[in-house]
Amino acid sequence: MAQLDQLKTHLTRGKVYRRNDLLKWTTAVDRHLEQLVGEGTLQKLAHGLYYYPKVSVFGKVPPEEKQLVKRFLNDDRFLLTTPNAYNSLGVGTTQLYNERVVYNHKRHGEYEIGNQQFHFRIKPHFPLKASEEFLLVDLVNNLDRLEEDQTMIWQNVSRKVRCMNSKKINHAFTKYGTERAKKLFKSIAPLQ
Repeated sequence: MAQLDQLKTHLTRGKVYRRNDLLKWTTAVDRHLEQLVGEGTLQKLAHGLYYYPKVSVFGKVPPEEKQLVKRFLNDDRFLLTTPNAYNSLGVGTTQLYNERVVYNHKRHGEYEIGNQQFHFRIKPHFPLKASEEFLLVDLVNNLDRLEEDQTMIWQNVSRKVRCMNSKKINHAFTKYGTERAKKLFKSIAPLQ
């Protein structure tokens, strides 16, 4: 039991751990993880992924999404976004989506992590922070997946592109656009 108590001293509230992170503090990691989950100290989020929850006056605080994704991928090169971000572009999107999209270099598919659903998509290129130009390109890339009036949205995108910095929007379509998106973009503003 002394080794389990020693392991607990290394845990930090609010942190997500991979099973391998705990190997340096215990020689019986699986048994200790089972005990810690059983007593409620740790929450199992996914296979090999655990959370030591922070506690507020309202109860246990869920892990931060970015930390959750970072530990799941074991990589900090990803972009966490949602189709709701398109609503900030002013091109007529109005729907709200309960969807989190993670552009990354390692995983593809839908995963439930800590009772949250994430759509992981492998992409060769994506920024680490979503700019207005990237969001516009991403909207065009995903227009057929959205519950929106696609004709109206495309007309609004066409108008918006003409008002944006041409160098930045050309770069964004060239780097992040699908072939279909590039073709659509060329019809309103030829790539340079």
